[in-house]
Amino acid sequence: MKTPKMKRSSRGFTLMEVMIVVAIVAILAAIAIPSYQNYVIRSKRGDAMGALLSAAQAVERYKAANNFSYQGAALPFLQVPADGGTAYYTLGIVTPTARTYTITATPVAGSSQDGDGTLTINESGAKTWNGNNCWPESGNTC
Repeated sequence: MKTPKMKRSSRGFTLMEVMIVVAIVAILAAIAIPSYQNYVIRSKRGDAMGALLSAAQAVERYKAANNFSYQGAALPFLQVPADGGTAYYTLGIVTPTARTYTITATPVAGSSQDGDGTLTINESGAKTWNGNNCWPESGNTC
């Protein structure tokens, strides 16, 4: 006669397996989250650069229609994103004279762009970012 043997069922995961999976997920999150946040900042900065170019084009059209003077020019939109929503940059034009203007994009305090630095463009097409005489068009620095 055979004696019944205790048969151990292997259902579910052991605590050690769960801990290993949690550790792997934590390591991946520690790498992925900062990379994603940097990508979001760069993407929104790119939106602001595009908005500045669009605003500069509008100011140039104003000049062509108003005796070749920038004086009295206004921006077609005052924030980025231009179509509304939660602003992460505000646009402004430094009082335009007959021959000069400077448009600025200032990060909104408390947004993901806070501390990213101000972007500017002027009538000659000179661009600045955070005190540098360039725009970071393909990355974080210029």
